[in-house]
Amino acid sequence: MPPSPDPKRRALGKGLESLLPSLKAEAAPPSTGKPLEIPVGLIDRNPFQTRTTFDEAKLTELAQSIAASGVVQPIVVRVLPGDRYQLITGERRLIASKQAGKATIPAIVREVSDEQAMEMTIVENLQRADLNPMEQARAYHRLSHDFKMTQEQMATRTGKDRASVGNFLRLLKLPETIQARVEAGDLSFGHARTLLGLGSPEQIASAAQKVMALSMSVRQTETYIHGLMNPESRPGKLEKQQIAEAGQDPNVHEAQTRLQRSLGLRVKIEDKKGKGKVIIEYANLEDFDALLTALNAQPTE
Repeated sequence: MPPSPDPKRRALGKGLESLLPSLKAEAAPPSTGKPLEIPVGLIDRNPFQTRTTFDEAKLTELAQSIAASGVVQPIVVRVLPGDRYQLITGERRLIASKQAGKATIPAIVREVSDEQAMEMTIVENLQRADLNPMEQARAYHRLSHDFKMTQEQMATRTGKDRASVGNFLRLLKLPETIQARVEAGDLSFGHARTLLGLGSPEQIASAAQKVMALSMSVRQTETYIHGLMNPESRPGKLEKQQIAEAGQDPNVHEAQTRLQRSLGLRVKIEDKKGKGKVIIEYANLEDFDALLTALNAQPTE
């Protein structure tokens, strides 16, 4: 019969545990749906996270809110070997909790596979509004590539329409340098989608540089790209006759066309024997500022 444990040793062990509390959280029951308080130091980052950047100002605001009121919505984790956990959703809340100096965070434990964890992470991120266009595009690509989802299935899971899913996926056809500009916010989703109308990566890169240099609006960009995709050739004999009958010199008409392509705005030249005026139409202040930039004038404040 084995000897009974030394009561002094038991007491010593108990005393050490009270002086040096273990970081181990209580054993997590399988998917109870009830949040547990888990030490933040035991939670590993999500390797399937599609978000690559975080707004530091918003993180600071969230940390201040958590410091004052705690975490309102629990994060979701799964159990790892070695009494550790892996984050599934709620990375901003976890980071902000650490910034707020919180020792623990409320978390719901789920029993899920690698594939289920990745799918949950991607879908949860896509349902948020603060992913940049390229992060969304890559997230949809992972759902398509890793989970063989159709665009219709992705739209249903994320609450988006199918056309939007397709448009985001198309962004991955942009040259990497332009993708970086979209991710940095120098080009919007609307700009990027319009640039895709051009054929080659070289054309896209060249047009994107001009769009950014002139701070073109999406509408201006659409006009500019349309002009590049449908270049008007030098007027032929029949067209010259039609222009002449309309009272416009063919050379003036060509100059008018070139100005429209260059500015991305509607231009009209009224010429009478070498004298006249150039009328440039703009729809809003963005168009006007872009025009002033193109003319090397000072944009409006």
